[in-house]
Amino acid sequence: MTDSDQATGNTGVSTDLYTRVQQFYARQMQALDGGRFEDYAATFTKDGTFQHSPGAEPAVGRDGIVAELIEFHKRFDGDPVQRRHWFNHVVLEPLDDGSLRSTVYALVVTTRPGGKPLIAPSCVVNDVLEVEGGAVLTRSRQIDHDQLV
Repeated sequence: MTDSDQATGNTGVSTDLYTRVQQFYARQMQALDGGRFEDYAATFTKDGTFQHSPGAEPAVGRDGIVAELIEFHKRFDGDPVQRRHWFNHVVLEPLDDGSLRSTVYALVVTTRPGGKPLIAPSCVVNDVLEVEGGAVLTRSRQIDHDQLV
């Protein structure tokens, strides 16, 4: 891919594939925000990795991802909080092995009853996605928090 291709948005990814990835992210984030951690983990490959907190070791495999999410969300026990993950500005780049590098801007919106939405953190999500047939799965995810850059 040339610099001109990148500048014009010609990344070698079809509109159909781009749309499928956006739909994938929408379903994945709704599972996470709905507390359906098993469904969220099922969007990763069996040996997928998930690193969401700065400095933390990545969770490995679907069971590891579920355990990490349960542990992380204990901080909200007894707190009637609703968190929403907003993914936008998705850039997809084909890799030589047939997978995709995905770079996404993400905001997390936290709302409590009667309160105003709080937007934090602002992040960049760095994924490697595998696409086989109609299925999209996350092979790896590393999240970089903007406030730490």
